Amino acid sequence: MSLLHKLSKASSVSGARLIRRLSNVPENTVYGGPKPQTPNQRMTLNQLKQKYKKGEPITVVTAYDYPSAVHLDTAGIDICLVGDSASMVVHGHDTTLPISLDEMLVHCRAVARGATQPLLVGDLPFGTYETSTSRAVDTAVRVLKEGGMDAIKLEGGSPSRITAAKAIVEAGIAVIGHVGLTPQAISVLGGFRPQGKNVTSAVKVVETAMALQEAGCFSVVMECVPAPVAAAATSALQIPTIGIGAGPCCSGQVLVYHDLLGMLQHPHHAKVTPKFCKQYARVGDVINKALLEYKEEATNGSFPGPSHTPYKMNPKDAEAFTKELQKLGLDDAASAATEAAAEPEKTNTEQ
Repeated sequence: MSLLHKLSKASSVSGARLIRRLSNVPENTVYGGPKPQTPNQRMTLNQLKQKYKKGEPITVVTAYDYPSAVHLDTAGIDICLVGDSASMVVHGHDTTLPISLDEMLVHCRAVARGATQPLLVGDLPFGTYETSTSRAVDTAVRVLKEGGMDAIKLEGGSPSRITAAKAIVEAGIAVIGHVGLTPQAISVLGGFRPQGKNVTSAVKVVETAMALQEAGCFSVVMECVPAPVAAAATSALQIPTIGIGAGPCCSGQVLVYHDLLGMLQHPHHAKVTPKFCKQYARVGDVINKALLEYKEEATNGSFPGPSHTPYKMNPKDAEAFTKELQKLGLDDAASAATEAAAEPEKTNTEQ
């Protein structure tokens, strides 16, 4: 074989190896087609549809950060909603209105890192989708591309919002609608008030839910409406309804993470838990007790004790360190170091 031929062959092999190195995905998985869904993979819309057809209740919980997302993941919750309620629950505002898209994206990314199995849904914050369909689509795209979400949720009601939902679906993005008490509309609702309590309001809730279905939404949240209204909407729709303060007749339920755990951080819920919320724990009491105990022990000097002071110097290094301090003229520092080195031994002897 000639030298030129050998060099040519070597170059071809090196080129092939380089091409393979350019991809971080093994060759046999590139464009390999869809893989079978397993219990360890993320929930899909098809799986949710199957649950809905079988009449299996759908579980939804909000999450706003990595730790809460991990908890939802461990519990096997179907849908993790990164709600704009973070404005109130996490940021301490009185309403959901102040939170920005950039702030929501930070929450979305944190949740996406923690929840590997639930379907991830990000709320579109107030003012980011109402003015035009193009802006609505742009916002939804950012929530998926930058936030790592699988779908978005927006509050329905007005024709412009339903049009926005339709445009987002047509852009290839899955959408959950929201009817009843829509917190972004408290200006016109007159506050956080239940909806559907009279005939006109009840019919409007059902009609809005149906309009959102017609727009292409794959599910609708129903918040703070009487059970008969939620039951009527659930019967009229061919997509799942997710209730929050809407009674037991919905296809699934959603609660705010901090509310169901009794963490007592929500400005409006700190003293009075919402009537529709069941507290499955009183985590806030446990947290307060732990913080008070920490403060007491840190104040009286019992923490940290020897068992929480694990890093040691061997006696020779400790002695050499003291001498170096003395050479530097830091006699007080040398005495402090010597005393600190002797303290654990003294404590152990006393115990």
